Amino acid sequence: MVELWTAIALPGLWIVAKVLMIVVPLLVAVAYLTLFERKVMAAMQLRMGPNIVGPWGLWQPFADGLKMFVKETVVPTNSNRVVFLIAPMLTFILALVAWAVIPFGEGLVLANLNVGILYLFAVSSLGVYGIIMAGWASNSRYAFLGALRSAAQMVSYEVSMGFVIVTVLLVVGSLNLSDIVLAQQGVWFVFPLLPMAVVFFISALAETNRHPFDLPEAESELVAGYQVEYSAMTFGLFFLGEYANMIMMSGMTAILFLGGWLPPMDIVPFTWIPGPIWLALKVTALLFVFVWVRATFPRYRYDQLMRLGWKVFLPLSLLWVVLTAGALVAFDWLP
Repeated sequence: MVELWTAIALPGLWIVAKVLMIVVPLLVAVAYLTLFERKVMAAMQLRMGPNIVGPWGLWQPFADGLKMFVKETVVPTNSNRVVFLIAPMLTFILALVAWAVIPFGEGLVLANLNVGILYLFAVSSLGVYGIIMAGWASNSRYAFLGALRSAAQMVSYEVSMGFVIVTVLLVVGSLNLSDIVLAQQGVWFVFPLLPMAVVFFISALAETNRHPFDLPEAESELVAGYQVEYSAMTFGLFFLGEYANMIMMSGMTAILFLGGWLPPMDIVPFTWIPGPIWLALKVTALLFVFVWVRATFPRYRYDQLMRLGWKVFLPLSLLWVVLTAGALVAFDWLP
């Protein structure tokens, strides 16, 4: 009996331990990304940023989290209570489960799926459901309009992201994320596929509803959009989900175009640094660009957003797929 329990329990405990080794650092990273964003934007705007709670403001994320926990969760009288409460949980959970297939190093992955990139694309596509559910269940015109905007925006830019991913898959010949990273040992894909890397990153900005594409949360006309009826920890889960998605999209960009855990070049000064550190540095650099864009660009109008997605990015990404496939066949570079 003891042997049977050990045979069943130990593998399960090991899986739980591996999940916690991913989720706990991710939650800490999400908490400190809020401080990172506020500090970077403060430096760009010549002000201090959070600097009271703890040394240099380092405890500010925990103070914000405590505030969210102790506030009352207000549920609108005419809302659909169950869907209203499930929506932020769904958004946050989807932001976490996507990390199951992200390789942090060679062999360092929770689930090394052969179709890992399809899993990522499917999970990121499901994120729109949480926002639609929030907008509908709130029983508010502003929330519903914000949810409709977000759904149209996310669907529009997912098409371009899909074609970008197809371009990378044509070059690699595999849907496995570890294979995609290892295929960049000679040269990172950001160099031969630079236009696609730019399209993917800008689409990631739109996919995560970040500046200059934060139209679902446009305060001037929609009073914070689909989040308008949320408070306390229900609002906090949307907030955490958005920042976790920012880290997720930065990780995808690093894996698809920046060599994942691989160092910049295979020379002695870089090879001693562990692969997960390289991936973390690349993700941090991309998150800095997220913040930089927010501090620099004004918000797009909605018609400009749609025009960019359907009339610029979609034809460009489709053309690049055709050119890549033609070059691979013409020069016999098929993997």
